[in-house]
Amino acid sequence: MAKVAFSKHALEFVILEDSEDEDTSEDLESSGDAVWFQIDWSSTDRLKTECCEEEMGSSRAPCSVLLCFFIGFCTLCRCSATDDGADQTALLSVNASEADARKMPKNLFGVFFEEINHAGAGGLWAELVQNRGFEAGGQSIPSNIYPWTIVGDESSLNVSTDLSSCFERNRVALRMEVLCGSKGNNACPPGGVGNIEQGKIYKVVLYVRSWEPVHVVVSLTDSNGSKTLSTASITADNASKWTKVEALLEAKGTDHNSRLQLTTTRKGVIWFDQVSLMPLDTYKRHGFRKDLFKMVADLKPGFLRFPGGCFVEGSWLRNAVRWKETIGPWEERPGHFGDVWNYWTDDGLGHYEFLQLAEDLGAMPIWVFNNGIPHIVSQMSSEFSTSLRISHNDEVNTSNILPFVQEILDGIEFARGNPDSRWGSVRAAMGHPEPFKLTHVAVGNEDCGKPNYRGNYLKFYYAIRRAYPDINIISNCDGSTLPLDHPADLYEYHTYPDANGMFSEAHHFDFSSRSGPKISFRILLMTSLAMELQAFVSEYAVHGDNSGEGTLLGALAEAGFLIGLERNSDVVAMASYAPLFLNDNDKTWVTDAIIFNSHQLYGIPSYWMQYFFIESNGATLLNSTLQANSSTSLIASAITWQNTEDNKDYLRVKVVNFGPDNVNLKISIDGLEVNSKQPSGSTKTVLTSDNVTAGNSFEEPTKLKAVSLAISFSAITFGVPRNIGQE
Repeated sequence: MAKVAFSKHALEFVILEDSEDEDTSEDLESSGDAVWFQIDWSSTDRLKTECCEEEMGSSRAPCSVLLCFFIGFCTLCRCSATDDGADQTALLSVNASEADARKMPKNLFGVFFEEINHAGAGGLWAELVQNRGFEAGGQSIPSNIYPWTIVGDESSLNVSTDLSSCFERNRVALRMEVLCGSKGNNACPPGGVGNIEQGKIYKVVLYVRSWEPVHVVVSLTDSNGSKTLSTASITADNASKWTKVEALLEAKGTDHNSRLQLTTTRKGVIWFDQVSLMPLDTYKRHGFRKDLFKMVADLKPGFLRFPGGCFVEGSWLRNAVRWKETIGPWEERPGHFGDVWNYWTDDGLGHYEFLQLAEDLGAMPIWVFNNGIPHIVSQMSSEFSTSLRISHNDEVNTSNILPFVQEILDGIEFARGNPDSRWGSVRAAMGHPEPFKLTHVAVGNEDCGKPNYRGNYLKFYYAIRRAYPDINIISNCDGSTLPLDHPADLYEYHTYPDANGMFSEAHHFDFSSRSGPKISFRILLMTSLAMELQAFVSEYAVHGDNSGEGTLLGALAEAGFLIGLERNSDVVAMASYAPLFLNDNDKTWVTDAIIFNSHQLYGIPSYWMQYFFIESNGATLLNSTLQANSSTSLIASAITWQNTEDNKDYLRVKVVNFGPDNVNLKISIDGLEVNSKQPSGSTKTVLTSDNVTAGNSFEEPTKLKAVSLAISFSAITFGVPRNIGQE
């Protein structure tokens, strides 16, 4: 037996290494004996172990095994260290034999990216200029040029917008008329660009036109323009037609709230359009901000769901994402106003970039597309338990949906088509001749129940199934409790309860049907198609009064929920936290896994909690049973997996105690092959705090994080008893 006294708020596990080296133990009778051991977790700073020994003939027989603990304990009332005097007792029995084990999906846990909270525009997408085409007001004039402003004497120049751009899909350009040629800076509006770091090189690209020779100084300055960090001169003797100019700026200083400034001292009229500033050191030069990319990559996501979320829908269809307007040269992308989250995006992070992002992450792409239905503006309670429909806005009737269907078929061809196909050739021209591995698409987002959803869905479903039979099609309708009335490969499930509600949802899929009847549909002239549906938990997070900007309490509840998904991974295919990013300058939706500003970032406890599930993708779920005298606050799972870095096998037991009482937990593990186990290279990883409402911040970004510690051979000793259950 293993005995664990829960006495601190913590998530922790121990990983012990499985080696093919010969075991040095003597007189071991059987590899099928139960392994028992005792661990006293009375301190989160150290792991105290007691040697549990069993006489076997005349010698003691230590059995080195492979074990891993993920132990979470939370209480809203008190927390006191106890040993055998714990308030409750529980027994976790684990069968480590493969006979009763089950393989979990290889892409079980992934990430969901939505353009929300300026997650992409001003975040992961490293473009530093906001509203680079001066079109935040749309394709009409006068356009909204914010955040550009005038520097210098406003009486010396006129700034306006017109429709003279050379780009057909974004006709707005900025017109600057300098009224005098005196000394001093008569400037076009400078735009805030955020973080500029000393020594880094930035590439500025812009388009200019003028009837006179052009001489413009491009500068990076501090936030008030008093200090110049870098500067370059742009000249053009003949710019009567739109001219693209570029310059490299090496920063001579650092400012986290810097701005880009365009100045001239020459009288005349100059037009500007499509002003871009990008650091050269983006990930693989693909345009992704390195530190944010690394935070996501470190989670080793099995999939990437993109680009939303409600962002896909738009409150009005005119503001929905249309993938064809997000591809091609960035200068030619019109951008759009995301009216659900209320900000303009230039769509530099578009359909191609999301597919590239998935590939760079080694994740399976899941494309969510608009199905002709906008987002319903809803007023919800703090616990998201009720929803009041305020407006329904516009929908495309099923009889008129075919152009939308063709657009999505074109989008799939863009991703998967041969480089000589119509849309595959566009992808190839953008730099990726090989097709992307797109195998999953979702028809809409949270649209089930809207009048035209089922009709529109079926049009998309049958068209995609005919053209791409291997693509998995995801329905918005929940099939966890009642069977769907339409064909699908997966169904979506979203949940945003408070912490208590999230922990209770660990058992939501316990009641999903395993044995049938299978859902059967007739497709055209084909015979009936039998389908066993699986859930895609594409959005989950603790939300509400006790979630804050991320707390240990929320992370513990979510850990319990994910353990429940592991145990139900025969009916749950994938799961992802939502949202992924929050820009500290746009807190539209809180809570989010990663919080950042122009130069800093940190993961909330829910981010670090996901570290404990990285190895679950494709792992083997062991049969385990948890027995408690009265507590319903415990949940556990046990997995084995192979580490690709050292090709060794590992076993991990994860346990969460979400209750107010201390628990004395005993763990019994049966079926281990003792002759192949040794604990060299073992580790313990801990996520803990004395305060369940604690979280991280820019000042203390790693106050709560997963910390791994090595455990020596002498730290843990295991015994192999002859009879299970004997102390």
